[in-house]
Amino acid sequence: MRETAIEYSLRSTPLGRLLVAATTRGVCFVDFGTRDEELRRRLTEEFPFAELRSASSTPTKSWADSIASYVAGRSEMTDVPLDVRGSQFQKRVWAALRKIPRGETLAYSEVARRIGQATAARAVAQACASNPTPVVTPCHRVIAKDGALGGYARGVARKRKLLKLEGAI
Repeated sequence: MRETAIEYSLRSTPLGRLLVAATTRGVCFVDFGTRDEELRRRLTEEFPFAELRSASSTPTKSWADSIASYVAGRSEMTDVPLDVRGSQFQKRVWAALRKIPRGETLAYSEVARRIGQATAARAVAQACASNPTPVVTPCHRVIAKDGALGGYARGVARKRKLLKLEGAI
């Protein structure tokens, strides 16, 4: 039995191929890669019981265009509705990430403090690593306390490019 229908759309960006997947409620998955097959495989792994299909609806295509345009530096990020799965803690972290202004970065420990869990910097890092909608939920704006970029599930080179695009480095 399939859990839900998910449409996906693929775009070329300066950061590589972009896959944006969405339910009728909003974007549920964003990923970067080098090959479309690799991106579709990761989408299938993330949603093994979903009915996956290439986007035919205007909202999914529009959200993919918006994210691709932002990554290319052609526009600001518009409000993209989200439909993400995660624990309450993860959702609090992701909400805090969406409040970090473009061009700014925060340390993992500062994000932890802002959500009222000052000793949870490592858990914040884990929530960032499991973020299903990077760029829309800008986990790339979180860095190590010493100013080092730290990790990024989509590759540190992409994180560096995103931060340069936003004027943070």
